[in-house]
Amino acid sequence: MYASREDIGYDSGENSEVRSKPIKTNTNVDGGWAWIIVLSSFLVHILIMGSQMALGILNMEWLEEFNQSRGLTAWVSSLSIGITLIVGPFIGLFISMCGCRTTAIIGGLLNALGWILSAYASNVHYLFLTFGVTAGVGSGMVYLPAVVMVGQYFQKRRALAQGLSTTGTGFGAFLMTALLKYLCIEFGWRNAMFIQGAISLNLCVCGTLMRPLSPKDAVSEKHVLRSNSEDHQAKAPSHSAETIKSNGVLSEEVEKKEAAKNEEVLDSVQPTEIGGKTRSKRNMYGLSILKTARQLAVTVRKGFAIWYSSYFGAASLFTNRVFVAFIIWALFAYSSFVIPFIHLPEIVKQYNLSSQNNVFPLTSIIAIVHIFGKVILGIISDLPCISTWNVFLMGNFTLVTCILILPLMQAYISLAVVCALIGFSSGYFSLMPVVTEDLVGTKHLANAYGIIICANGISALFGPPFAGWMYDITHKYDFSFYISGLLYMVGIIFLLLQPCIQKKQPREKSAEGAQV
Repeated sequence: MYASREDIGYDSGENSEVRSKPIKTNTNVDGGWAWIIVLSSFLVHILIMGSQMALGILNMEWLEEFNQSRGLTAWVSSLSIGITLIVGPFIGLFISMCGCRTTAIIGGLLNALGWILSAYASNVHYLFLTFGVTAGVGSGMVYLPAVVMVGQYFQKRRALAQGLSTTGTGFGAFLMTALLKYLCIEFGWRNAMFIQGAISLNLCVCGTLMRPLSPKDAVSEKHVLRSNSEDHQAKAPSHSAETIKSNGVLSEEVEKKEAAKNEEVLDSVQPTEIGGKTRSKRNMYGLSILKTARQLAVTVRKGFAIWYSSYFGAASLFTNRVFVAFIIWALFAYSSFVIPFIHLPEIVKQYNLSSQNNVFPLTSIIAIVHIFGKVILGIISDLPCISTWNVFLMGNFTLVTCILILPLMQAYISLAVVCALIGFSSGYFSLMPVVTEDLVGTKHLANAYGIIICANGISALFGPPFAGWMYDITHKYDFSFYISGLLYMVGIIFLLLQPCIQKKQPREKSAEGAQV
């Protein structure tokens, strides 16, 4: 039976010396500026994930404007949502080379540019490039640093900090739905997207707040982690480059040797090049360019080595049969959560419930209850007598049941009840990092969770277009919910066919990978 922590090769850590060693290096770790980082991440979740959950409003406007099929139009929203998650591993390369702050600022500019350019769209295919790809990549470049920075600034309160920051998704979905609806009514969808693009420039402000830890703090933290690694041969994952180096990806000693070698080469070139006084300035200028180019090459190679080892050096994960089943589950699960956000506004319109939905949109009900679902399910799974695995499965069963019965509801009250259940049960997303840790262990958690996020992105990419394509064929959304629900059930069955956690194991709960 797989799932005990002893079976995957690391202890529970209750009496571990790791916890007795102080990781906190100054007031900015677990306090001080760390809470500004949480605020920044919270705003990022509002502006990115919240806006994506409100795209159903714009989807209706695009259908009326361009008069294209629902399947084709839905690709705009699904590209934006899917690419945000899929590019996560590749954005890690930019973080390794440029840092979180620079990556987030560039991403904020790119996201705003995607929104603004989309205001001038002449067809749906134009939106594929401007909104789906440009805004989607920009969102990914801000979203990942927002999660990573919280992990770097917090040690003791990491779960609390990540939990607070990710609640921005629910608040954002509620606020952005109301905002986009108001802007579309008052100014039209084109001006609404232009205004939203201007609002998205605040992502650059959020990125500016992502102040990196000082080198002194980083060195102190790295020293503590290395000491713990030597004593216990395992440690909690961190997205920072210092933690990756301490795992042996690229040792500091090797970097120093390479830097010394580069300096020797450049110093040997200098007296040869600067032979005459008349050519001194020109040669010094050329030498500085050469030195900068070599340093840039070292930085790129270093960043690529860290990135490659972090995301593609985990081939052994795929030998874990249960983890492979978890990936299959992820490929089907997230689309069932995204489809209602994209297509519910049009479903309500077909049922002639627009007047009631305008008072309190169904997507806002999902978003608000989703916040409470994350908190309550997290508290329940923290109870010593409750298995996180069982809570995770119960959340899945409830969500898939709601997806299957949603087409049967045609009154606003019944739809509101089902949407509330969808929002609450989908709170199990906050348990995904804990379940992933049980499957692969702490050592591979970061890599494994990155793969799961990618699978969720693929699911979000194809889910809404599939639902729109089914409507084009059957003139109903019913079959899209039935088929996506059945596929979701297949993913759950894959999980049930594997050995599962039978006994509660002592561990620290973590909400730090909460996605939505």
